[in-house]
Amino acid sequence: MLPIAKSRKRSACAAVMAAALSVAATPQLRGEEGMWTFDNLPIRLLKERYQFTPTQAWIDHLRLASVRFNDGGSGAFVSKNGLVLTNHHVALGQLQKMSTPKKDYVKEGFFAKGLKGEIACPDLEINVLVAMENVTEQVLGAVNSKSSDKEQNEQRKAQISRITKASTEQTGLRSDVVELYQGGEYWLYRYKKYTDMRLVMAPELQAAFYGGDPDNFTYPRYALDFAFFRVYEKGKPVSVEHFLKWSADGAAEGELVFVTGHPGHTDRLNTVAQLEYARDFGLALYLKLAAKKRADYYAYSSLGVEQARRSKDRIFGVENAIKAVTGEYEGLLEPALLKSLKGAEDALRKSVAESPDDATRGAKGSWDKIAAAVAQAGGRRLQMTYRRFDATKVAGLANSIVRYVAEVAKPNDKRYEEYRDSSLESLKFRLFSPAPMYPDMEEFLLARTLEDAVKELGESDEFVAAALGGRKPEEVARDLIAGTKLFDPAQRRKLIEGGEKAVASSQDALIVWARKLDAVYRAQRKWYEDEIESVTVAEGNRIAKARFAVYGKSTYPDATFTLRLSYGKVAGYELGTTLVAPFTTFYGLYDRAIGHAEKPPFDLAPRVKAAKRKLDLGAKLNFVTTNDIIGGNSGSPIVNAKGEYVGLVFDGNIQSLVGRYAYDDARNRTVAVHSSGIIEAMRSVYGLGALADEVAGESRRRH
Repeated sequence: MLPIAKSRKRSACAAVMAAALSVAATPQLRGEEGMWTFDNLPIRLLKERYQFTPTQAWIDHLRLASVRFNDGGSGAFVSKNGLVLTNHHVALGQLQKMSTPKKDYVKEGFFAKGLKGEIACPDLEINVLVAMENVTEQVLGAVNSKSSDKEQNEQRKAQISRITKASTEQTGLRSDVVELYQGGEYWLYRYKKYTDMRLVMAPELQAAFYGGDPDNFTYPRYALDFAFFRVYEKGKPVSVEHFLKWSADGAAEGELVFVTGHPGHTDRLNTVAQLEYARDFGLALYLKLAAKKRADYYAYSSLGVEQARRSKDRIFGVENAIKAVTGEYEGLLEPALLKSLKGAEDALRKSVAESPDDATRGAKGSWDKIAAAVAQAGGRRLQMTYRRFDATKVAGLANSIVRYVAEVAKPNDKRYEEYRDSSLESLKFRLFSPAPMYPDMEEFLLARTLEDAVKELGESDEFVAAALGGRKPEEVARDLIAGTKLFDPAQRRKLIEGGEKAVASSQDALIVWARKLDAVYRAQRKWYEDEIESVTVAEGNRIAKARFAVYGKSTYPDATFTLRLSYGKVAGYELGTTLVAPFTTFYGLYDRAIGHAEKPPFDLAPRVKAAKRKLDLGAKLNFVTTNDIIGGNSGSPIVNAKGEYVGLVFDGNIQSLVGRYAYDDARNRTVAVHSSGIIEAMRSVYGLGALADEVAGESRRRH
């Protein structure tokens, strides 16, 4: 299946680029392009195109009903009793952590019978954006423009740390300073944080991810990709004022709809030099590493039934990433895309060069300086890629503990950003998570991570030398895992609370090992921050100022995993010589299964198969819209102009994968679960009438 999907995707990306992603001398938004911050929504465009003008009350309601899943993804409150709806694949990590050899919630699903049946998640945090404040003058006012780029970078970070610390102490809210427009603006976002999260309902993986990897990033789709959590405080469901009322009929073709969510990362404002680096080095290297990880996960999975169960979420995640990044990479390989972006960059550079304003002309050399920094980063790309342990959870915890105690001993404004006071509560929540880790899995993956480092960096590399000490990777991994007690969260807490003295005297094998590696990590990070980050931030800030001076604030910033709103309409699209309909139905689901003789991954989940006679087969299941989204928007609500919940974002089509760099209005589509399909599945497939009533409202109970 994979070669066919890959071939189809390449053809699709080529067609998208051939659609002429032209950029004029001034920023021209294509169709419904834009992931807009809530302080700068496209009010004029909405009024001109759709005769709709949102009120401030409407905007505030959507903001306060939207939630961010801190481990990645979006969601929304859908009842006054703290019920949150998101994607099954956003919930997948928690489902995996909560499963046991005897109870596999990923495979079997989870269905609570009333509040007493809802079970606590081990380490899930969600955030609600309750306040925003423009702190650009405070941040940039602390930066001396006559200082070196390195010094300016340090001044900027120190000021941000002071702002977040003061906000956290004054309000008790999670406080993050968010960089927008490549440093053109800085905003202080304050979040209400919830950490007592209970799982309410999740379908079986086969129903949620119907069609598996072959159908991923395609359309038509037939997925029940949804899950419910409930937020608790002081042992009781939280009562919320702002939640999204349900639309029983859902979205209609051509209807104006909005997505509120937390898109993770886009690079639409990057320089051409940065995009060329991603094309020539960054994305290809990422795909190579991801393919190796996938092979490692499958190798571990093949060792037995239990190993296969433990590996499900990792395999899902890496395969999803490979498919998405392949689409991004193939988009950058198309000459039309970079040609159009270079045209926009050249137009801005020309305006800067001709500007009578000294401040604007200050950006004249910024593009070349960024290009030089990017070229310098390329020389160390292998070290930055292979000196890491993100596939090995317990080794990552050891490194975090060693750095934690060292960083918190420093003044707040001298620490690494992730160890500032404003971040410590969330960090400790993750460090002390009771989620299971499996020694044999950790040893297996650690050995292979070390093997990769030796192969790519060589035995003489200082990181490899410190990590292995001349020994073989499998020997080191075996001894480290056998000699650590960090699988026990109580041991991790004891080290954190004991501070530098406890960590320095610890004989735990992984802590001793992490202490040896820490100097290498710090030296590499210092080099990157001083030589690369300082240049790209300082020069990016100058370009941002110039862009504001030339064009004004007429567009949106790149995505930063912060709350955004996009607008669009429900619409199918042309594909080749045919038309793709905007909606799919339960009829289509059963037809697809029959057409593939129910061979995996097109076999029906048992509950879904058994429900055929009870279902309204004509009920809408999935649908597509023109909204502009990216990874991180998974779980985002889709609402109509009344603010009613009409759909749940879970994917984009193949044509949307280049969206990290550009938006194509002709065939870029958001893929979502229809609100009527969610209710129909809860009632007719899963027998969750009470939950459906809570979501849809008592007045819409089906008799």
